[in-house]
Amino acid sequence: MIVFGWAVFLVSRSLGQGLLLTLEEHIAHFLGTRGATATMGNSCICRDDSGAEDAVDTQQQQAENSAVPTADTRNQPRDPVRPPRRGRGPHEPRRKKQNVDGLVLDTLAVIRTLVDNDQEPPYSMITLHEMAETDEGWLDVVQSLIRVIPLEDPLGPAVITLLLDECPLPTKDALQKLTEILNLNGEVACQDSGHPAKHRNTSAVLGCLAEKLAGPASIGLLSPGILEYLLQCLKLQSHPTVMLFALIALEKFAQTSENKLTISESSISDRLITLESWADDPDYLKRQVGFCAQWSLDNLFLKEGRQLTYEKVDLNSIRAMLNSNDVSEYLKISPHGLARCDASSFESVRCTFCVDAGVWYYEVTVVTSGVMQIGWATRDSKFLNHEGYGIGDDEYSCAYDGCRQLIWYNARSKPHLHPCWKEGDTVGFLLDLNEKQMIFFLNGNQLPPEKQVFSSTVSGFFAAASFMSYQQCEFNFGAKPFKYPPSMKFSTFNDYAFLTAEEKIILPRHRRLALLKQVSIRENCCSLCCDEVADTQLKPCGHSDLCMDCALQLETCPLCRKEIVSRVRQISHIS
Repeated sequence: MIVFGWAVFLVSRSLGQGLLLTLEEHIAHFLGTRGATATMGNSCICRDDSGAEDAVDTQQQQAENSAVPTADTRNQPRDPVRPPRRGRGPHEPRRKKQNVDGLVLDTLAVIRTLVDNDQEPPYSMITLHEMAETDEGWLDVVQSLIRVIPLEDPLGPAVITLLLDECPLPTKDALQKLTEILNLNGEVACQDSGHPAKHRNTSAVLGCLAEKLAGPASIGLLSPGILEYLLQCLKLQSHPTVMLFALIALEKFAQTSENKLTISESSISDRLITLESWADDPDYLKRQVGFCAQWSLDNLFLKEGRQLTYEKVDLNSIRAMLNSNDVSEYLKISPHGLARCDASSFESVRCTFCVDAGVWYYEVTVVTSGVMQIGWATRDSKFLNHEGYGIGDDEYSCAYDGCRQLIWYNARSKPHLHPCWKEGDTVGFLLDLNEKQMIFFLNGNQLPPEKQVFSSTVSGFFAAASFMSYQQCEFNFGAKPFKYPPSMKFSTFNDYAFLTAEEKIILPRHRRLALLKQVSIRENCCSLCCDEVADTQLKPCGHSDLCMDCALQLETCPLCRKEIVSRVRQISHIS
């Protein structure tokens, strides 16, 4: 799967200090930076499953043969109440077990406040990670996540993914013990219906494990009882948030082909047909369920005789939309402006239309109230999910974050005076290239202009956004009337852009794969774009299967992950 980074935690007891530094780097992604050695990346914490297991031994050998760098000195004094953050040496005893529920809630409470470079990872999270080094501790952490994460916190499911994704991989014995403890089946799904948080959290945990353990372990985890439980959670009498995360869990289980076949044989598509009708429901939670049901019917659990969405949707009025050609397969988008991320990566998307002059405006309806960074990016912006780049992570983009109440530019943040956004809010984005300023609005109330980005670029702007896990919003580029149009004269993308009928089509995954199989690729083409000749060698690692255009967009080698010091064009490869 395509997710940013290749970070795999080194959980050996002899690497305690290295473990904490790795944790610090990952937390920095969530905070708004990738640490002292990276350029940017205020993304959520995520991990590249692709090839991760193969890289573990190599990383451990490298760590054992190299000195562990020391952490930067913090600008602010350490809280004297909190114990110093440090690793556990090879002969040190494990820290005394603390109240796991309290540590989970502490992590949830503090995670939204961590935004600066010099802030350390939460002590509670470090302790939870250490506890999870043993099977018993891992089981305690998982059960606590299910038990105490509240339903109303918009970051709750994302923190579940954050903690589980960065904990050590569970052993087979731990997974077996977990299934015995949970003892899930259809009858369990009907219990405690008045307390949906438990079922929502259980589904979120199952989805995270399915994604993290894709393959034989995921097949083993999807027992008949767990499948029956998730299907029962999709019934209409369930709370909509339970239905949503049960469906997302089934999507993630379906990443493994054998599981996909098993789930499809359960007649899940019949249930999804009913839920698809919620896609335009005025209730924003039901709207999420409807969109995910529609996406699953188009991409995973096909229903015989059902028209695919792109075959029946009316796009005559659409002239600008989200660009489906430069996003990863893990971002769900629609031609009418919906965008959603359910992956553990920090996914980004931009509009098809680019502007160089004038005054432009678009709006976004908030469907979920968690972490999203929405604003303006340029042709030079780097928002690759595997590198952790998002909107506001470089000098060529600027973003509004209504969850943490921040403005992002060049991987740095500053607070704004708007209240936290909530479901149904409308965020307006004005770009004035005449006065070289950006203005952000929340339900018509504007902030002071932002001008930093114009010190680096003055043209080539796109509407763009980056999403933390389980976040969704809807873009309006002018095809519909705006809710809060600004008083000044402006233009809309939809008035000036143009798309052919073919360019408006967002093909389902299986249709895209079928087309890709028909494409013939040259033997010496770039391994990233597959268009240009692979004529560039990366130094010092020496890998040379990239074109210069792609190489210039990377900070690390995509094969070995070593830092790129220089790029050398190989003349012999130029035809």
